[in-house]
Amino acid sequence: MSIIELKYGSSTLAADVPAAKVLQPAALLQETKPIQLISDGLATPIGSLPLAKIVTAGEKVAIVTSDITRYTGSELYLPVLVAELNRLGVADADIEIIIALGIHRYQTEAEHRKIVGSLYGRISVYDHECDDPDELVDLGLTEAGIAVQINRRVVAADRVIVTGTIGFHYFAGFGGGRKGLVPGVASRETCMASHFAVFNPPEVGGKHSQAVTGVLDGNPVHRNLLQAAQLVKPDFLLNTVLSPQKEIVGVFCGDLEQAHLAGCDMARELYQVSLPNPVDLAIISCGGEPKDINFIQAQKALDYGCRAVKDGGTIIFMAACQDGFGNESFFDWFRYQALDEFELALRANYQINGQTAHATLAKSQRFRVVLISEFSSEQTVTMGMEKAANLQIAVDMVTPSLAENCEIVVIPNGGTVVPTIDNC
Repeated sequence: MSIIELKYGSSTLAADVPAAKVLQPAALLQETKPIQLISDGLATPIGSLPLAKIVTAGEKVAIVTSDITRYTGSELYLPVLVAELNRLGVADADIEIIIALGIHRYQTEAEHRKIVGSLYGRISVYDHECDDPDELVDLGLTEAGIAVQINRRVVAADRVIVTGTIGFHYFAGFGGGRKGLVPGVASRETCMASHFAVFNPPEVGGKHSQAVTGVLDGNPVHRNLLQAAQLVKPDFLLNTVLSPQKEIVGVFCGDLEQAHLAGCDMARELYQVSLPNPVDLAIISCGGEPKDINFIQAQKALDYGCRAVKDGGTIIFMAACQDGFGNESFFDWFRYQALDEFELALRANYQINGQTAHATLAKSQRFRVVLISEFSSEQTVTMGMEKAANLQIAVDMVTPSLAENCEIVVIPNGGTVVPTIDNC
């Protein structure tokens, strides 16, 4: 037995557990210097001219950046980016920062301060509004026939710079890149239409085999997002890759697609961890806030971590979820408890949060999941899981059912680490 201590919201939880393998990201070979990395990234763009050859003095610039649910290092890179724009003759008054909420809630003043850092009160900051037609502009159709409506401020700008962070995404393959625009600053209808490709055609049924974590080639959701984002014609991308300690370890600037792909390669090298065989028990922490700020965000760690577990195995999942489910419609979808009925309901009225609920229920029916969270027992059971008050209680709940020679893994940063089984 050994003591493990894992992040839970803004605190930690500890427990005495049987011998376990800890799945950690690849070790970094050098000390990170974030400001230098940002400056170097801006100076050496990938697949693009540098900003000095793109931006002209006096132009109006829209900078798109992520909301509070995904830490990106924005309080570090936004001031460097704005300083470069100032150097090129773009005044503060001609710069707007648009928070890419997608269909998420508005941000508080404190959250705006946290996102933009020293720029707060100096550069205008706006939350995206996905449901107000007056705040959206129709840019036409993608090759797949998806109508693309984008934030009016973004479309009106002379130059558009998209920022964010790159990590795995449970059905778009990777976050970052094109996701800053779609769903980031797109209408609700565009968000839903672009994500619906997670499902196969009705005559086939089920989810598309390529709409999974870490896959871009052949992923229909990625294709939809990229085609929709390209209609915006963004001028420049700045994406970070972060360490588990949320330090900037890579900065990728330049073309929306090419720079993003380079960042995806780094994220894969850092965070994809191989196992020889699936295990009996995985103990998964999202990595603390903001990875477990709400369940819609937290469930990504469940999706990644379950890849390490054999069918019918057990998962202890730590997700504080101080903001609850993350959307009031999410929990309502659990009125469907049969997956085939659930899928039919989604095909009739697709919602991203419903698809996330469907994915959650599928896992809770495939594995035994013990959830440590702020949710009630009733809410936990409705999602198909068992509630535990803390990590030690959860371990004590599952230990009697484990075989003497069982295999266990602990995943301290479940929101970033993706286990893969060798030869699978």
